[in-house]
Amino acid sequence: MESNTINKENIKLKLNYKRTIIIGFAFFGILLLWQVYDSWCPTFLTELFKTAFKIGSAEEVQYLVGIVMAFDNLAALILLPIFGALSDKTKSPIGKRMPYILVGTFVCAISFPFVPLFFHFNNVAGTITMMAIVVIFSMMYRNPAVSLMPDLTPKPLRSKANGIINIMGYIGGAFATVVGIFFAVSDYLNSTGNAPAWAIDNIWIIEIPFLVASLLMIISALVLFFTIKENKLERELEPELKLGEEMTELKEKVDDDKPLSKGNKIMLILILCAEFFWFMADNGISTFMTNYTIYYFEASSSSSMINTIVGGVGSVIGFALGGIIASKIGRKWTLISGLSLTLASYCVWGILSATLLGFQPGSGTFPIYLYIIWFIKGFGMSLVHVNSYPMVVELCNSKKIGKFTGYYYASSMAAQTVTPILLGTILLIPGFDFGILPFYAIACTIIALIVFLFIRNVKNTKTDFKKGLEALDQD
Repeated sequence: MESNTINKENIKLKLNYKRTIIIGFAFFGILLLWQVYDSWCPTFLTELFKTAFKIGSAEEVQYLVGIVMAFDNLAALILLPIFGALSDKTKSPIGKRMPYILVGTFVCAISFPFVPLFFHFNNVAGTITMMAIVVIFSMMYRNPAVSLMPDLTPKPLRSKANGIINIMGYIGGAFATVVGIFFAVSDYLNSTGNAPAWAIDNIWIIEIPFLVASLLMIISALVLFFTIKENKLERELEPELKLGEEMTELKEKVDDDKPLSKGNKIMLILILCAEFFWFMADNGISTFMTNYTIYYFEASSSSSMINTIVGGVGSVIGFALGGIIASKIGRKWTLISGLSLTLASYCVWGILSATLLGFQPGSGTFPIYLYIIWFIKGFGMSLVHVNSYPMVVELCNSKKIGKFTGYYYASSMAAQTVTPILLGTILLIPGFDFGILPFYAIACTIIALIVFLFIRNVKNTKTDFKKGLEALDQD
């Protein structure tokens, strides 16, 4: 009879960097898609609604923009847990996650370039319909793609692995952002002039970023498919994954055959509540940032793209260090540090925005100080993201990773459903304009920080990682 006892002396947990980077290609495609989507689509909708309702002020239609963006996220709120649970139960020759990743990616890649095409021809229904198709099928692959990392990574190594995954994602976002600098939506709007709606000479300004995103999404999915053999890897990694279960950060361990303990259930609820509010802040400002640049400062949207890159650099640094910091002080306190740093950056933004410092609304100049603020914010939020998802999947066994990934993304998508509508509605209030963004972010982040401080059911542990030359063994 075989024993289920793990010989800990013969197993040293190590992170396979090569495999983790390849798994990261899934997240590469996800952030690539959403960077383009969030940077261009709110402006598309703003222009379409201004034309349809013959309204001159951008602020007056932001509630409609928020509603459309929120409906997309509402679909995600419903679909993410469904696809997560389905993939947990799926068995196929190519694995349980890969079928969803491949189908979702290819449908998104085909549909995505039609969004700017319908916008160019001033087709509101067509633009919104294509946006909806993209969102629905991106949800098909998003949950399974993210679940692939904890499927193949022991629990104590997941913060480091999540850092690498997120770096890959931000590289994908950087591709989209760099393209956006050279093909700015503001340049397209300025080029239309009195040209007829059917003119195609300027459509490539907005079409190329979407085509590039689609191409890179397909390439990333193919790289993942041909290099990661799910079923084989799960069998090979079984001893390490079992040891990881025993080395959890939780004070109360997860039992495969029993419901969550009261302490673990409270911890899950608190994490998801805090996550809801920090996404309220982060997504609220990211949704309207391009419009903030174009309509508030009347500056080129390229400035917003550069700002995104600067924030991405800060994020990449945080992703690289977040797992290391967590291995020293624990995920909880690393995350609290990140939230505090993010809050501080929003406060500085609010103070500088209120005092204007020579950057008047409508000046045509993008505030230089925002580059520094976005770098700090990017670093702080990366410490949050790199540790929050591993904390959620720490609360489940390997059979429910997709389901708990669904919980994690349901919380974030719920926030992204509420925040565009709420912020768009606030902009309708007389006396309020895009200058409210930093104060909105401050309020949401304070709530998230307070909620997260109530988490008690974790312990700070040090993991026995391989070091030096031993850590380079990737067999």
